[in-house]
Amino acid sequence: MKTYVFDMDGVLFRMEDPLPGAAETITLLRNKGCKIYFLTNNSSKSRKDYQEKLARFVIHAEMNEIITSAWATGRYFIERNEIGKRVYVVGEGGLREELLAVGMRVTPFREDLHFDYVVVGWDRQLTYQKMVEAHRAICDGAIFIATNRDSTYPDSDGRTLPGNGAAVAAIETCSGITPITIGKPEPYTLELILRLSNTPPRECMIIGDRLDTDVAIGKKVGVRTGMTLTGVSSKVDIDNAPTDMRPDHIWGDLREFAEELTK
Repeated sequence: MKTYVFDMDGVLFRMEDPLPGAAETITLLRNKGCKIYFLTNNSSKSRKDYQEKLARFVIHAEMNEIITSAWATGRYFIERNEIGKRVYVVGEGGLREELLAVGMRVTPFREDLHFDYVVVGWDRQLTYQKMVEAHRAICDGAIFIATNRDSTYPDSDGRTLPGNGAAVAAIETCSGITPITIGKPEPYTLELILRLSNTPPRECMIIGDRLDTDVAIGKKVGVRTGMTLTGVSSKVDIDNAPTDMRPDHIWGDLREFAEELTK
């Protein structure tokens, strides 16, 4: 493979805990001359935040190697010449930071304002009032965008938290509008990486921890897929999945992948 795309949460770390073999695997692949990208659906942090977090786990990453659903949403607006449009955001600081950085008008809700877009990202301070405001903006004509629709998010100790999909589903239900989704499993982010790296799909592998996002996007785009059992999806989930949705490679954790690389 020429290019490797790593999901982060559940593959390289879980919350603030590094996962075995992560730093070693990245180093081995870089030494082989491979291109590395880090792809996450988590919109709560900026690319700079993730660069600093990876550094704490002894994983070096250039800013242009980190693709978050928040940054990709900004890129989506750039590609469609929508810069400068007014956006109501349900989400955390990383999402606002990335949208402001590309020139979007991130604006608090007011009844007398027209919003061009409502962007919903993972928000651990989600309130009923935020859903009311998103609902009103969408019903008044704003285009509804979800950074991602993950049902859960990997927590420490093998547990999970409600993901952004829970908030998106609530707003979709009350507005009656299905959002445009930027992150995995929709193909936009992985296709963007292939364009940026000039990599044919056959020379790329995505490695993640979820069948419904990481493996699903890989299958849609036509790259090879690998999965570790350190995150959300289990071996039972894989065994019960349709044959065409199972990963090409399975490792308990990245130590096993690193061992393969050194053989």
